[in-house]
Amino acid sequence: MMILFLILDIIFVDESYPAILLVKKARRLRYETGNWSLHAPHEEWDVSFAEMVNKYLVVPFQLLGTPICFLVAMYASFVYGILYLSLSSFPIAFIEVRGWSQVVGHLPFLGLLVGVILGAGANLFNQKFYLKKFRTNDRRPVPEARLPPMMVGSVFFSAGLFIFGWTSPPHIPWVAQVIGTVSMGFGFFTVFQAALNYLIDTFPTVSASAVGANTFLRSCFAGAFPLFARVMYSKLGVPWASSLLGFVSLPLIPIPYLFYFYGKRIRARGKWSRPSVYPP
Repeated sequence: MMILFLILDIIFVDESYPAILLVKKARRLRYETGNWSLHAPHEEWDVSFAEMVNKYLVVPFQLLGTPICFLVAMYASFVYGILYLSLSSFPIAFIEVRGWSQVVGHLPFLGLLVGVILGAGANLFNQKFYLKKFRTNDRRPVPEARLPPMMVGSVFFSAGLFIFGWTSPPHIPWVAQVIGTVSMGFGFFTVFQAALNYLIDTFPTVSASAVGANTFLRSCFAGAFPLFARVMYSKLGVPWASSLLGFVSLPLIPIPYLFYFYGKRIRARGKWSRPSVYPP
């Protein structure tokens, strides 16, 4: 799947990194003018080992000490962990509790897929709002304009956990529980994607480090959650195990609302986020 997307990106997505665009422009001008002294700053940049270690190993952990990166990455990592946990919880709910066969018992994952597709549509719809804010801000990123899908998705994600849990008894039609998986998928994608975009826009000078911090934290959650999934669902049952996760998710709902209304003020105070408010 990743190889497929890589091939599609290479074919259809144009280069957008400003430093590389300048390199291509300088190369073209050298051939057109015959002036071989023309070079882009990126071509003369000599990266040291110490700089690489600082950028990709030290700064990500320092960013996790900031309120924006920690809270946003924590929320994104939590929903990511739930996604991996569902690989264990779905078979328990549909195969062991409802008594479905191995093949049919895995079909509810399609509900999760439908939710993800709807979440992608919500992000695409929000792009119009983001571009409007982008143009009115002198064509500079507005991180808070990334958050509306996350604000909506946070509610759907928590609701999906509760719906999935309390519609699990076999006497309740399976459609209701699958609706819960759709809600979870929608919430997962909108929260995760908006969080990633928000971090990139908030930390423009160290965006790779911000993504690295998010990747590290989400990998920890993705690796840990499946370890206790079966024990938790076996001891508590599907309704209360899912509700426990739902209750944990409730305090996370205000995070996108907090940064939507107060994000710019918080960004202005941060060492790494200040350039997103006051460009150098």
